Amino acid sequence: MLGIVFTSLIEMLEEKVSPEFADEVITEAGLDSQGAYTAVGRYPFAELVKILNVLEKKTGKTQEALQHDFGYYLFGRLAQSHGQVMAGRESLLDALEVLDDDIHVQVKKLYPDADLPQFTVLSRTEKAMRLRYFSTRDLYALAEGLMDAAADHFGDALKRETFKTSTPHTYEFSLSVS
Repeated sequence: MLGIVFTSLIEMLEEKVSPEFADEVITEAGLDSQGAYTAVGRYPFAELVKILNVLEKKTGKTQEALQHDFGYYLFGRLAQSHGQVMAGRESLLDALEVLDDDIHVQVKKLYPDADLPQFTVLSRTEKAMRLRYFSTRDLYALAEGLMDAAADHFGDALKRETFKTSTPHTYEFSLSVS
């Protein structure tokens, strides 16, 4: 998994709680990397799971709530450091429509080893979209946080429903904006 995910998570913990809290989480997680992440490095997904497990115990929040909060924060960090990826997009639905065909292609240029989820637009109107998400990591709640932050970024009021499909690791999002 890309280091930018890990560095952003640690930054979020430091900013939202404290640097000491971030250190406690890293220590309690017993990470092989000892939390020494770089934005361009690659780290095992298992380390993210360990961090989320410690956060779940320390905060009482569910994994889904933690992932959502992080996804929301991560969008801000990515938009700040890689705003060019969103250039030319006028709305959340415009951005989501080209996620795999354009935005993820640009992300791959920056991070060639990125293992990105797959998004497929199933249907689209001016104000609504049905989107399929596939990732063996099942981080759909992180994707929800990214979408919610992107909606705020574009000034779109988003209504979202998430459905687990019968296909493993696959979810569908029913989205409408106003």
